[in-house]
Amino acid sequence: MRLPEDLVEGVFVRRLNRFVAAVEVAGEPALAHVPNSGRLRELLLPGARVLLAPRAGVRRTRFDLALAWSGGHLVSVDARLPGRLLTEALGGGTLPVLGSVQAVRGEVWLGASRLDLLVETPGGPWYVEAKSVTLVRDGVALFPDAPTARGARHVEELRRLAVAGGRAAIAFVIQREDARMLRPHEEADPAFAAALRRAAPAVRMFACVCRVSREEVTIDRQVPVVL
Repeated sequence: MRLPEDLVEGVFVRRLNRFVAAVEVAGEPALAHVPNSGRLRELLLPGARVLLAPRAGVRRTRFDLALAWSGGHLVSVDARLPGRLLTEALGGGTLPVLGSVQAVRGEVWLGASRLDLLVETPGGPWYVEAKSVTLVRDGVALFPDAPTARGARHVEELRRLAVAGGRAAIAFVIQREDARMLRPHEEADPAFAAALRRAAPAVRMFACVCRVSREEVTIDRQVPVVL
């Protein structure tokens, strides 16, 4: 997926709330929209270098926070991207984890939850929930980085669908290049980790590492999910 061509460099100052950050661009203060409700504490440190996408029109925030550096690696912090990245990879045949894909549709309802994708295959549809992962420690990607009751609810609804004979999957999209596996982040959210383990016999789970540059973010390869 191509990123905006007019990204500008900035410096992260502090997070004002979940979705707004104070930044500096060319030495001048500005506000940036943070398109991610996670804590991102390992990435968004005071003084961290970031890349920002200018926002059109009259808005409170002049920029979207797009990328941040961590240990020499670029990390995409935009939690809106995983569904789009999966649509590209699944629809384009570069990620065959669900078999032959005929069509991909975004944002479908399952019970009280809105899931990211409905993937049509010759064997029937897959309901897919995409998770954005940015936290990596010693090569291990961890999700979530903060408690997510909504995430646990999605997992349970997918489990029920699968037990009833449907097809359900959870895709962990690791928006950086330095992960070799994914684990549930038990310390941050033991309830989510327990929900994943309950669902594992019925729900397909896979994790993908992304290749990230200033120009684009693309799904590169799969890594194991270790529960």
